Amino acid sequence: MLIGVIADDFTGASDIAITLAKGLAGEGGLITAQFLGIPTAPAAAHIEAGVIALKSRSLPARVAVEQSLAACRWLKDQGCQQIVFKYCSTFDSTERGNIGPVADALAALLDARAVVVCPSFPAMGRTVYQGHLFVNDALLNESGMQHHPITPMKDANLRRLLGAQSSSQIGHIPWQTLALGLAALRRALENSAARGDRFTVVDAITDEDLALIGYANADARLLTGGSGIALGLPHNFIARGEASGSVSVVPKIDGPEAILVGSCSATTRRQIAEHEKHHPVLTLGIDDVLSGRIGSDDLVAFISRHQGDAPLVYSSGDPQEVAAAQARYGQENVSAALDELFGDTACRLVEHGVRRIVVGGGETSGAVVGALNLGALLIGAEIDTGVPALVSQGERPIALALKSGNFGSPDFFAKAVNVLRG
Repeated sequence: MLIGVIADDFTGASDIAITLAKGLAGEGGLITAQFLGIPTAPAAAHIEAGVIALKSRSLPARVAVEQSLAACRWLKDQGCQQIVFKYCSTFDSTERGNIGPVADALAALLDARAVVVCPSFPAMGRTVYQGHLFVNDALLNESGMQHHPITPMKDANLRRLLGAQSSSQIGHIPWQTLALGLAALRRALENSAARGDRFTVVDAITDEDLALIGYANADARLLTGGSGIALGLPHNFIARGEASGSVSVVPKIDGPEAILVGSCSATTRRQIAEHEKHHPVLTLGIDDVLSGRIGSDDLVAFISRHQGDAPLVYSSGDPQEVAAAQARYGQENVSAALDELFGDTACRLVEHGVRRIVVGGGETSGAVVGALNLGALLIGAEIDTGVPALVSQGERPIALALKSGNFGSPDFFAKAVNVLRG
């Protein structure tokens, strides 16, 4: 294995996995596998990039650090020359972490300096300029992310955000340096390391900027960022003759389908509204879930009645509704109840023969794949930017799509069901 990735949620893991599998246009990528949690056995010898999907974003910082270090050690044991810590392109975290504590621990373990910090993902409207994170034309804290129910983002200054979570010295390389080319960027990174910067926020406003950052970090032990940070990394190994470039081929999966959604993002709510125009949709009330008036039996029955028509079940609501439910029952109780419901439902659906499952929302995706315990997933076709088809291994493979809340076109859910069929 050449590159190892530690992702702090399941949808983000899929996002960077497809980036590594695709590589640069005309060149190909790396043979990539996504592991659901830390594996207990060695990876297959032909795997060139391994992405470990953790559900560490919302865990206590101490636990997130422990899991991330364990993942890093496993990846190093597989021969990985380079580690990437992947977090959301909106830098989802709180003042306590978990991005800073995990990055600190990984940098210390790998003895890394001037570690790139760059959540930029231009294809999804996320860019970094003068050390500030933008979502389309708005600063992060004015983009709607300030209302996130778990990780409200109230500052766009990445140096300040990371500084609140980390004890390390943090530098910055502006976009104007990248505009001077590869040699200038390499010198700037060397200077940052010489100043004692443990981390270096690097601006990026285009995919070309991200590829340049990848080229400049060909020998870096550790990088951190959104999935875009991996754009140029396969090229380095292909150019050195350590990989030949490849295109992922996965088996076609037909059979019954289900869509489970737990995200409350504006994008997801619009996608649900679009899906409901042509397909059956069941809305879950938080009060009904917490009181036990609705359970996995009801969800399975609804999906079974509407097989062949892309049935969708969701608990998504606007931020005010979610905040009100959390105030009544407690944030942890609401999250735990929904995770248990979706995880149990997914297992029941597979027992009933469902073979294609589309999941919306990072926390919900973590609950579903954790309950299904599918092990390693092969990376297939890209459904929409940053969202690949995933296929489990074994005699009866399951096809999955794990969509981050803010990703996907308006018709994503119907499209994903069709792509998973192959």
